[in-house]
Order: sequence, then C-alpha cells, then structure tokens
Amino acid sequence: MARAFTPKVVTANDLLEGDVIYLTEDDRWSRDLSEAELITDEAHAQVRLLDAERQVSKIVGAYLADAVAGENGPEPTHFREDFRRTGPSNYAHGKQESSQQPRV
Repeated sequence: MARAFTPKVVTANDLLEGDVIYLTEDDRWSRDLSEAELITDEAHAQVRLLDAERQVSKIVGAYLADAVAGENGPEPTHFREDFRRTGPSNYAHGKQESSQQPRV
C-alpha cells in the first residue's frame, strides 16, 4: 500500500546569497518559512517543484520538504529543515542576527 502524501513546501537556496528560501503561493521566494505555500496535493507539489527547478538564474537545489500547518504558517516536521531555516551555525549572521532567540 502506498504511503499517504504529507504536506510539503518547496525549498531551495538563493543562487547569489546562499540563503535558504521558500516558494510562496504567489510565486515569490521568501527567506521566511511562514510565508511558504503549504502544498497538500501530490500532483500540485510536483508541478510547483518543476516550476522552481526552471528558475536556474535565481535558485539552486530545489526540493520538497515535509511540513505541517502551524499557527503562523508552515512548520518543519524534520530537524534538518528546522536547522536549515535558522541559517548558518558557525556564528550569528543573516537570519540569526535579526532573530530574537539566542543561538547556542
């Protein structure tokens, strides 16, 4: 029996800056996961991924990441995606500088 489809977001890295970015419902790329389009249909997810992969002048490494609906938008279901959304871990810069939460 096939596994049930779990909701996804399209994620990639910004080609020029390297930041983790997410595809929004209105076809923008956002550095904020809460703005990402939460996709609940498998066929639609594949179409959105193909759309993203065509944007080779903007992004690199697009893929579908599991997510769930949260109070403020999509939330990751795997620690890898939670880690990716906070930015680099070597020192505070980029997303971490603007974050209110201290990194350990």
